[in-house]
Amino acid sequence: MLQSWRDLLFLHWRFDRGLVQAFLPEGLSIDTFDGDAYVGIVPFSMRNVRPAYLPPVPYLSNFLELNLRTYVYDRRGVPGVWFYSLDADRAFAVAIARSLFGLPYHRAAMRASDHGPVRTFTSRRIGTDRELAYTYRRYGEPRMAQPGTLDYFLVERYVLFSYSCRSRILREGRVHHAPYIVQDVDLLESDAGLFDLDGLRAPNRPPDHALASSGVDVEIFGLEAVDRASS
Repeated sequence: MLQSWRDLLFLHWRFDRGLVQAFLPEGLSIDTFDGDAYVGIVPFSMRNVRPAYLPPVPYLSNFLELNLRTYVYDRRGVPGVWFYSLDADRAFAVAIARSLFGLPYHRAAMRASDHGPVRTFTSRRIGTDRELAYTYRRYGEPRMAQPGTLDYFLVERYVLFSYSCRSRILREGRVHHAPYIVQDVDLLESDAGLFDLDGLRAPNRPPDHALASSGVDVEIFGLEAVDRASS
């Protein structure tokens, strides 16, 4: 598939690695930076989502997304992303992502707006009363995340993992895009309530790390089985 990820906000909190490991399926280990695990909330816009051989369809190909994620590696040592949840405001996108990628997508009511340099993103998962809001402005010189830095560890990931409880098979989906160009952010409003919605205890402090990016164009490849849990 082809798609564009636009106006991404990366908010991350440090977590005890043992606590995060307890929520991972067999075959995945928590990836750490200086001994710490990180769990992140990422709101952004999906644009021009389509199979590689078809043009985008205006309504179906463009939507908003919000995900809760952490960073892992498999038994081969391949690093990637593990999603606790992904919320989107298109029922069609939720259905396709659940069926094709086995990812924990949820339908949500979402809005995104820009007021000069300030961007606001809100989301309320269908069936819940809590509206999550994120307001920020980018500042400083755009830069490429450098290998060995926390910026690079958190944003430059090119594999996602999916696990089937029924078959007990771990799968990977590879993505390809140019490196992110990131900027620092002035965070005016944020809400860690997504942790609570996904069964994790929300941190009671501001994010430990925040970045934004104007976005990248992405190729996404089909899932492949990489591991079967032992009996």
